[in-house]
Amino acid sequence: MGILFGGVDIRSKAANVGLMLLRVFAGASMALTHGLGKIPPSERFIEGVTKLGFPMPAFFAWAAGGSEALGGIFLAAGFMTRPAAFFVAATMGVAGLITHAADPFGPKEKALLYLFIAVMYMLVGAGKYSIDGFIKRQDEIVNEDSW
Repeated sequence: MGILFGGVDIRSKAANVGLMLLRVFAGASMALTHGLGKIPPSERFIEGVTKLGFPMPAFFAWAAGGSEALGGIFLAAGFMTRPAAFFVAATMGVAGLITHAADPFGPKEKALLYLFIAVMYMLVGAGKYSIDGFIKRQDEIVNEDSW
């Protein structure tokens, strides 16, 4: 359960508010400005995935759009934050390091920024002010009562 809903113990209210603000903004931005426009994936997007050499390009186009849309929503809500962040990180890794590999830094900067934000949430978790934090607290109460 800890891998899905756990996280490091950050006791400071300010640190948890900071985690929440970044998580909500980054997740909502990912979902609204990148993900929802790729559901369903356009023919152009599927062609782009084909050019990257992915097998089953329509499947991977859906996976990328879903990772950005659902991953962003889950990240914003702080629900299953680590798995959501993993899928966002994987998609942004492909965007920043493969799709824009030959580009100068500017065009890949946004994808790399989302990649590293997602990696941070994979390592740290969502924080106290999240659905994961609520689930973790409920689990601790149940486990405490079971003694």
